[in-house]
Amino acid sequence: MNDQTKLSKRKLLGIAGMGWMFDAMDVGLLSFIIAALAVEWQLKPDQMAWIGSVNSIGMAVGALIFGLMADRIGRKNVFIITLLLFSVGSGLSALAWALPVFLVLRFIIGMGLGGELPVASTLVSESVKPHERGRIVVLLESFWAGGWLLAALIAFFIIPRFGWQTALVISALPAFYALYLRWNLPDSKAFKAVQEKDQETMLQKIAKVWGGKYKKRTAMLWILWFSVVFSYYGMFLWLPSVMTMKGFTLIKSFEYVLIMTLAQLPGYFSAAWLIEKKGRKFVLIVYLSGTALSAYFFGNAETPALLLASGMFLSFFNLGAWGALYAYTPEQYPTSIRGTGSGMAASFGRIGGILGPLLVGYLIKMNVEIGTIFTIFCFSIIIGVLSVAFLGRETKQTEMEEF
Repeated sequence: MNDQTKLSKRKLLGIAGMGWMFDAMDVGLLSFIIAALAVEWQLKPDQMAWIGSVNSIGMAVGALIFGLMADRIGRKNVFIITLLLFSVGSGLSALAWALPVFLVLRFIIGMGLGGELPVASTLVSESVKPHERGRIVVLLESFWAGGWLLAALIAFFIIPRFGWQTALVISALPAFYALYLRWNLPDSKAFKAVQEKDQETMLQKIAKVWGGKYKKRTAMLWILWFSVVFSYYGMFLWLPSVMTMKGFTLIKSFEYVLIMTLAQLPGYFSAAWLIEKKGRKFVLIVYLSGTALSAYFFGNAETPALLLASGMFLSFFNLGAWGALYAYTPEQYPTSIRGTGSGMAASFGRIGGILGPLLVGYLIKMNVEIGTIFTIFCFSIIIGVLSVAFLGRETKQTEMEEF
């Protein structure tokens, strides 16, 4: 590989990763902002739950619409549109004066987030060699940890002193810089190669995703995405709030989540190394199993030490699994329906992201114990593990199809 190719790959990873990082920073900040809004606006648990769920409704809509558009107008164009939606929505949400206004803006932000993430992984996976594709996409996903770390730092130092509005403005401004960088990003060569030959309509693409040899792959992905997203948003959007319910102050809960967030980085890097050594299925099964076990111990932790340790393992395994999921998903489909298939899987998964936070809110309102709630997420993740084990195929270092 020559120096120019290395430079292009690094540039692509850096530009795509920046957008990914700002997306993560927004999602991470949301978990802290929910806790802050609960105090300022005197929100009930079910109202708090709707903030996270409306975000996921937007992500479901965005993943479907922009996934289809990515196979029609190109990965780069969708990449720009989605980041613009996110940036504008995030900045305006700092001006929200009541919950309904905040929810509308969270929907718009969610559309941008939901559309960008599967399209970004598709663009990157189409732009690198098969022997390093999985590793590079997991490294792209590792920017998510950087975004969560920034969110935790902003929450710890900014929200208590300057308010949640300042935090949202800070999250929106750097995204415009990422938008500027992305403007000169080249589109996927694989997409350009099939664009002129591709005569399929959007409806035909949707039918193809659920037809022939792809229906088993699609079923596996939809189960996997639902179980992962349901558990992730149910658990992680509630982390600061759960810890305040366990008796910690808001500041102390922010501090603990900051420490847990640091554990995401070795989770990503270890998954990036293992994914080309042991394969996609191995990483998904091992890291999701670790997530399920950690979720059980976190929900039932009675001491600060066990809470922190299980929370760190939860972050380590869960985010490593996310990296493998984004590497694995685009590899299931040919270029002509890759955006459609990836977007539809992500969109269905976001239904889990709608239900997860809502479930937590309503169960807490019914005085269900935190340990019981996290056990539900534990079983959800195990279902995802079984779908990969019995329905999944190994795609390590395989060439990606065109049609």
